[in-house]
Amino acid sequence: MTSKMIFVNLPVTDLGRSKNFYEALGWKVNDDFTDDNAACIVVDDNICLMLLTHGHFSTFSRRPIADTRAATGAAYALSLGSAEEVDRLTAAAVASGGTEEVNTDKQAQEAQVGMYGRTFLDPDGHQWEPFYMDYPGAE
Repeated sequence: MTSKMIFVNLPVTDLGRSKNFYEALGWKVNDDFTDDNAACIVVDDNICLMLLTHGHFSTFSRRPIADTRAATGAAYALSLGSAEEVDRLTAAAVASGGTEEVNTDKQAQEAQVGMYGRTFLDPDGHQWEPFYMDYPGAE
């Protein structure tokens, strides 16, 4: 295991649907950390999602689970290698049951600083923002 990794814990209403959604994006399920209550989705060597049923997620916090379909709880920005990768990931998300959100003001601001990004919501309303930065030193 590398020295630093991030595990994003996401509450989901339908574990099977969520696993299928993220697999359709090209991300892999780590069966060693997957059962009826949780699924580990490997985004890359240093980033994993832990999809947790609401019942299991509730064991991590006494606070109520946010309704991410009604309000934004967080925006998960993911840097990719090209604008084409951004488009492919967003298209896969939409084709698999996600929803694209278009914010032309945000896109115009990003373009001014050499960024290209899009936004999509997974079936539970978790907001993803894949982006590409096109400027010297961003590699």
